[in-house]
Amino acid sequence: MKSSPVIGLVGNPNAGKSSLFNQLTGLRQKTGNFPGVTVDKKSGPWAIDEQTTATVVDFPGIYSIYPKSLDEQIVTDVLANSNHPDYPDVTIVVIDASNLHRNLLLFTQVIDLGVPVVLALNMLDVAKDEGKEVNAVRLAMQFQVPVVRINARTGEGLEPLKKAVLSQLRQPSFAEKLFFDPEKSANGVIADTKTQYQLSNNYLALQYVVQHDGFSFLNTQQRVGLDAIIDKHNFNETKFLASETIDRYRHIGPIVDDVVTDRRPANQRTWTQRLDRILLHPVWGYAIFLLILLLIFQTIFAWAQPFMDGIDAGVAWLNGQLKESLPVGPLSDLLTDGILAGIGGILVFIPQIAFLFLLVALLEESGYMSRVMLIMDRLMRPFGLNGRSVVPLISGVACAVPAIMATRSIGTRRDRLITILVTPLMSCSARLPIYTILIALVVPSQRVWGIFNVQGLALMALYLLGLVSALLAALVLKLVLKAKERSYYIMELPTFKLPRWNHVALTVWESVRAFVWEAGRVILAISIVLWVLASYGPGDAMDKAEANVRQQNTSLGNDELQNQIASERLEKSYAGVFGHFIEPVIRPLGYDWKIGIALLSSFAAREVFVGTMSTIYSIGSSDDETGVTIRERLRQERNPETGGPMYTPALAWSLLIFYVFAMMCMSTLAATQRETKSWKWPAVQLVYMMTLAYVAAFATYQFMK
Repeated sequence: MKSSPVIGLVGNPNAGKSSLFNQLTGLRQKTGNFPGVTVDKKSGPWAIDEQTTATVVDFPGIYSIYPKSLDEQIVTDVLANSNHPDYPDVTIVVIDASNLHRNLLLFTQVIDLGVPVVLALNMLDVAKDEGKEVNAVRLAMQFQVPVVRINARTGEGLEPLKKAVLSQLRQPSFAEKLFFDPEKSANGVIADTKTQYQLSNNYLALQYVVQHDGFSFLNTQQRVGLDAIIDKHNFNETKFLASETIDRYRHIGPIVDDVVTDRRPANQRTWTQRLDRILLHPVWGYAIFLLILLLIFQTIFAWAQPFMDGIDAGVAWLNGQLKESLPVGPLSDLLTDGILAGIGGILVFIPQIAFLFLLVALLEESGYMSRVMLIMDRLMRPFGLNGRSVVPLISGVACAVPAIMATRSIGTRRDRLITILVTPLMSCSARLPIYTILIALVVPSQRVWGIFNVQGLALMALYLLGLVSALLAALVLKLVLKAKERSYYIMELPTFKLPRWNHVALTVWESVRAFVWEAGRVILAISIVLWVLASYGPGDAMDKAEANVRQQNTSLGNDELQNQIASERLEKSYAGVFGHFIEPVIRPLGYDWKIGIALLSSFAAREVFVGTMSTIYSIGSSDDETGVTIRERLRQERNPETGGPMYTPALAWSLLIFYVFAMMCMSTLAATQRETKSWKWPAVQLVYMMTLAYVAAFATYQFMK
């Protein structure tokens, strides 16, 4: 036995595989890629006993060993290659006991590959609620492999599971014969493949024949050799695989009848089925979904505001204390006006982001999110998308990068490409700080009918605008990109269940930590660069500007004079020069050179916009205003041409609309390039989104000013 064995988790989607993974690995999980591919891999250590710590690998959910998408392909690619670093010493196949008939198809395929297997019988409580009882002992006797009863949600059955895995590690046991032996009906193909590729397992030989184009461990010469075997024997792949599935289900049926006792009265509906009659209704389903969205955005403003005010005031207080206690000099200015102001501009939005992820996690844990995907499939079909596109689009509300990576589950190339190109139009969490600070400036905090906060309604409108624009963009791309194959959407609806609070907490913690860490590093770097660019200028331009102000404004009080000096010095700095350079382009949108600096800096990441504004306006504030928060600074900013507020409703809404559509994220472009393996599509994405953003922002400003 290896010093660090690999334990693979395989199962149907929604069978409880990921829940079991969380139980086994806890907070010690890590995310990476499977070697040689960009498919996500979750892994983590599992201390089976005092002497054995294994690495648990959570494989993508799959209904059959024959993949329909990129992420599913990795399962067979690993299980068919014993030299793969993630090849499992033992495979735990997680089975949904409430739907044993369908789940056993994948299980019989895995054991036929000759991999040491432990069958984890999960969701027995769900089966019991449906009046079903599963006899695990009989099931073990039928398949001649270890069968363990577990509850992946509560951790019940982990000790027996450990013993079964240890037993398979120390003395692997296999089924005595294949559940389905392809040699009986394809003798020549299997025999030639086994001989040519030195294989001993008939079913593995079949996978070489059927899936050799997708196997990463086979070279071109080996694939050509397999094509020659197929041609030699006139092997009909489609017909053979159909007969295999029929044969497997013909044998699975009597087994299920033997091990499952169904005491449920005929035609009795479960409470999940009764709820689905409402939640999946063609009218009420959408109405309920919109109501839930409305409640989410109302909650984001209502619950998060006290925490945001506390963080906002705390950062302002700390900045003021540091300015009073630290010696005057460039380093002190860098710390307070550069680093602290920039980071404070993002920390204040942690409560809203945390509540957003909390509510989304509750929807996912309860099983409702799967219903959303199903009803949205009906809506998306006319726009050239399918139900599997819903997962990336909903994920895009958190972050576009993993959302684009999630398109690997989409089977057809056109649907996948369209989904990649339109996903960034969904308003991600990086836009949330921009939305909330600008909405707070120009939208009154009042209630409609005494229930709905107007600011929450405005936030929801921006998210819906992103969704509508994504659908319309998909419709245009559907007309441009011609389809060569039809797409289908098949999804298992999980039963409704109470959320597991430890999993919800883990999800929120990981999401917020990732957001703060990723955004924080970028903001810290850009804040330092911006502070340097805003504090220094070409030649002695900044000193001359200060001298002119002092000479021309001798009657001003000290505070007003210092503000005027800071504004003139900023305008003559490197940042100011650069902002003035691009100002003619953005002036039709209502933006000045200061906003131009923030726009350019936010190309690294959208959330940097707020941090940049914090840095710029902190540099321009007087000593008496060190306790003023960024929202107050934006509210106090004056338009030099009109003398009125700079951030009018017209300008604020122009900025909001610009950021709904703008491609202001280099990481997203990089993810698009990696997934499409071409710079053509990131270029298309950048051009069409920036054009749309500019035109929409221009129209908004000109209409409202």
